Amino acid sequence: MKYIFKTTVLLAFINTLSVNCTFGQVNPAQPLSTFVNDKYTKDVSTESGIITALYDVISGESGEVRDWERFRYLFGKDAFLIPTNKNNTGAFVYRTMTPEDYITMFTTRVKTGFFENELKREAVSFGTIAHVFSTYETRETKNGPITNRGINSIQLFFDQNRYYIVNVFWCAES
Repeated sequence: MKYIFKTTVLLAFINTLSVNCTFGQVNPAQPLSTFVNDKYTKDVSTESGIITALYDVISGESGEVRDWERFRYLFGKDAFLIPTNKNNTGAFVYRTMTPEDYITMFTTRVKTGFFENELKREAVSFGTIAHVFSTYETRETKNGPITNRGINSIQLFFDQNRYYIVNVFWCAES
């Protein structure tokens, strides 16, 4: 009887340890990035900084090469850019792009100047996450007529060292 009791207690203890080790600890996954680029530290140190950098890096005159290294640095490793639009049948749809897909799309399609300016921002933050609604307008030249307006829904992650863009989900006016 003593042996059965000791065995039961030992097994219960081992089970408790395994449950706590499996479910009671933070995921030991690697941080998003251990790479630090001092040129862009200011861009990712605040919510405002990363949103300002996002608009800044994609804006420029026709033929002006964008700083795609800076653009890439803003995003987490599994980030998406998600535009919405109407398809050929009039249905509303969305598609997902990685930052690399966006760079390819931008460099192959945008032949004019492109300036995207933030008009208004609403942000809510809690712990490690922030959600930013950012309305914008676009122009083909810095002071030219407005060619489009819309809203970006931007999700950010803060890892105690810097912010990362996780998603940019947007809708342009139709």
